[in-house]
Amino acid sequence: MPVILITGASSGIGAALAEHYAAPGTTLVLNARGPERLEAVAESCRRRGATVLARALDVRDRAGVRAWIDEAVAGRGLDLAIANAGMNGGHAQGEVETADTAFAVVETNLLGALNVALPCLSLMQAAGRGQVALISSLAAIAPLPDAPAYSGTKAALLAHGLALREKLAPRGVRVNVVCPGYVKTAMGGNYQGWRPLEMSAEAAARRIAKGLARDEGVIAFPAALAAAARGAALLPESLRRLGMRGFSFKIRESR
Repeated sequence: MPVILITGASSGIGAALAEHYAAPGTTLVLNARGPERLEAVAESCRRRGATVLARALDVRDRAGVRAWIDEAVAGRGLDLAIANAGMNGGHAQGEVETADTAFAVVETNLLGALNVALPCLSLMQAAGRGQVALISSLAAIAPLPDAPAYSGTKAALLAHGLALREKLAPRGVRVNVVCPGYVKTAMGGNYQGWRPLEMSAEAAARRIAKGLARDEGVIAFPAALAAAARGAALLPESLRRLGMRGFSFKIRESR
C-alpha cells in the first residue's frame, strides 16, 4: 500500500496531485493551511477509494511539521513526499517587493519546503528507499524580474534538490525537482500578465506523476517553454532583458 505525502493539497497542483494518486489501497497524507478546502479535497480522494489523513498546518512551523510527519507515517512508512506548498511574490503596483513580502516568500517556499523534505528524507534513508519531489518553477531557470523572491526561492530549491539527488542516490532515495510553467491555479490567477502555454492543474499533475515514475531529475514543462527558459540563460544580457519584458506582470490587489 503506497503512502504519499503532499503539502499545499487544498488547491491547484497539490489538490490535482492528491486526486491523481487517490485510489483504493493508497494512503494520502495531505496538508494545507486552510482546513475547509483541505477537507473538501480529502473527501474527494476518499470517494476515489483512498485512505486519507489530512492536517491543517503551516509548513513554516518546523517543529509542528516534523511532529505531523512522524505521527502520520508511524507504522506505515513513506513512499513519496511532494513538497508543494508555496506562495507568490511581486507587488500590486509593479514596484520592488517589500521586505515583508520577500521574507514571507522565502519562509514558505524555501524554508517551508525544507521543513517537509528533510524529515522525510531522514525517514527514507533509514528505510533505504523513498522519493521526494520539490516543486520549483521555470522561474528558477529564467527568473522573473517582477517576482525576485519567488524566483530566488525556486532557484534555491532546484539547486538544493539536484545536490540532494546526487548525494542520496547511492542510499536508495530518489529526489526530483519539478519546474512547471504557467498552471491555472488560484495563486496563478492573481497574476495580471501574459501566461504562455498555460495548462490545467490536472494536466500538470499528470505530467509530474509521469516524470516521477520515470525518475526524471528535473521535470520541466511544457517542453517549449522549458527549452526557451534554458536558452535564455545563454543569451547576452541585452537580448535576455528584451525577451523577459514580455513576462512582466502585476499582482492583483485583494479586495
